[in-house]
Amino acid sequence: MQTSTIVKTGVIAVLIMLFAGAAHAQIASDPSPFETDNSNAVVPGELFTEPPTLINLGFEWLIQGDDNRNASVAVWYREKGSTEWRDGLPLLRLNGERIYSESRVDLITPNMFAGSVLDLKPDTDYEARFIIDDPDGVIGNPERLALVRTRAEPLPYAGGRVLHVYPHGHTGEKLEPAFEGLMCAYNEWCAGTDWATSGRPRVRAGDTLVVHAGVYQYNRYEYTNNATVNRTTPLDGTYYLTADGTAERPIAIVAAGDGEVIFDGNGNYALFDVRAADYTYFEGITFRNSEIAVLAGTQFLAGSKGLSVKRSRFENVGAGVFTNYSGSSNFYIADSTFIGRNDPDHLIGWQGQIWEQFAGLDDQIFPPAMASYVAIKLYGPGHVVAHNYIADFHDGINVETYGNPDGSVASGPGIPDGPKYPPREYWDRRPVAIDFYGNYITNSHDNPIEADGSMHNIRILRNMFINHPSHAFCNQPALGGPVYWIRNIAYHLPTGSTRLTAGSAGAVFYNNTILSETNVIGASNVHWRNNLFLGERSADEIFSVTTLTSYSSSDYNGFRPNPNTDISFRWRAPASTTLVDVTNPNYEAQLESREFATLTDYAAATGQDRNSVLLDYDIFVNVPPLDARDSESLQTLYDAADLDFRLRSGSAAIDRAAVLPGITDGFTGQAPDLGALEFGAVAPIYGPRPQ
Repeated sequence: MQTSTIVKTGVIAVLIMLFAGAAHAQIASDPSPFETDNSNAVVPGELFTEPPTLINLGFEWLIQGDDNRNASVAVWYREKGSTEWRDGLPLLRLNGERIYSESRVDLITPNMFAGSVLDLKPDTDYEARFIIDDPDGVIGNPERLALVRTRAEPLPYAGGRVLHVYPHGHTGEKLEPAFEGLMCAYNEWCAGTDWATSGRPRVRAGDTLVVHAGVYQYNRYEYTNNATVNRTTPLDGTYYLTADGTAERPIAIVAAGDGEVIFDGNGNYALFDVRAADYTYFEGITFRNSEIAVLAGTQFLAGSKGLSVKRSRFENVGAGVFTNYSGSSNFYIADSTFIGRNDPDHLIGWQGQIWEQFAGLDDQIFPPAMASYVAIKLYGPGHVVAHNYIADFHDGINVETYGNPDGSVASGPGIPDGPKYPPREYWDRRPVAIDFYGNYITNSHDNPIEADGSMHNIRILRNMFINHPSHAFCNQPALGGPVYWIRNIAYHLPTGSTRLTAGSAGAVFYNNTILSETNVIGASNVHWRNNLFLGERSADEIFSVTTLTSYSSSDYNGFRPNPNTDISFRWRAPASTTLVDVTNPNYEAQLESREFATLTDYAAATGQDRNSVLLDYDIFVNVPPLDARDSESLQTLYDAADLDFRLRSGSAAIDRAAVLPGITDGFTGQAPDLGALEFGAVAPIYGPRPQ
């Protein structure tokens, strides 16, 4: 890994200290008091630290000035106590990008920089150093230093009480204290029917409920006080959890290890309702036969914080873990398996003519019933979704498409005017600092991951996306960014790879392997570096971009244009303005559209992709090309175990990428390689990790 030679000099004016259990963020400094008549000079303001996750840190640096957008922020970081500073990825410049869809969302980004320090150690103190530079001058202190501790992986509290839970009818030996059914252990007493909610929580922060093997299913169709039936939940069959743990002392519900633990909802709406319970921890549990397995939040109503779900299984559910409450925060969902109800044997999209031909074939229905909506849906800050296997849902992992974040107001008929960015008192409810990494997602009706409605420092890293009828890289819209798409692999996307709508701002794509066409219809401040773009004929163009800002960019990529096409590249951008007014119905008149048959012509005319190269599928060890226009293979479901996305020795993708600090560190050869997998490097784990 390359390191900076910069050493700390002078006096650091500001120190942020953010430790586990502290408030979400602390302000490094007040807005700058300095005044200047030079609007192109930069005036540094406050540095804001977002909630830390296990392996990443996010920062926002508010500024004044820099009207000509030529300021930059360099980043270095180190473990506390180390003497060596390491280069981090420079912060992304934001200012005035407008994300707009009438009556649904209207947000304008502040004058700021934002970005992340990536791939750190959990539960470790780090120093991050930032220096702002501007050829037009810096008015005030150009430097900030933050001390931040990454979050620890949630674990049950070792010093708490242990309560043993057994299924109804268990006749064997029991460990004490023993309880029949979960709610009898969780609450002071329990009964069925309309008495079930009258008990108050027995559990307290730090307790562990050890659940022994068996099926836990309440007969919600029988009204009875007969002790011969399971009577430990209300009539709706929902486990209502209402006690709070803490980050260090969660209330844990864990499998005993003596056989499978199954909670069966018997077809109910919500199996577990944790909206009134902070820091609940599940491990080793099978959730099945419910519309929502874990209901963790409802927009504008209530939601939990600090929910953990580890090494568990979800099957026959409409949704796995669900919250769209802005106050939900710091979830950790990892190493689990989510199996939806959708057709497990055919790839089929939920809309579009391409799929109509399969209606009735093998008893298929078009459009398909949305029997399973989403495996994981989240809103709020600080969530981590890592190393899960997800199959047969409409969507895999979603940030809630929330509309305007709390404290800001959309524009539209009859809607009173209001802030177009959340005021400070709402910042702890923004969807920022969210991590999705190491997930294997297959066979959706729509998208494997939707970053829709997310704001700053969304990190989507090293995921495997296979068999998705719609777009794998979905931002409709991204609300400012950066939304980082880094080292993801996407294969068999027969209607295209990337969706950016409503002026989505701040999406960046670094070192992805994207094996379908990229067609972007409306983006601001979007950037591509070090990606592989090889198509499957979802469109003629391999790379077609409509950007609403003149400073979007693309370079150091590898392309395989589709054969026998007249247009391979399209770049639509403002001809003279830096920001298009997306509220103007005729805004497309402000765009200049240019189309090209060759990479050479496209690069020469636009200045984009001047260092990019042409290549073909033979760069991979074993990845056959696909054809979205071939109905014989269109519905085939591919398995990553039968494919090998590693680069062949000597391929045209090796040593052709740009150095990106924190992303391409540790490369071998003369330069980094294109795509998700560096030649000779150990491949990531996709899906649950071995215990």
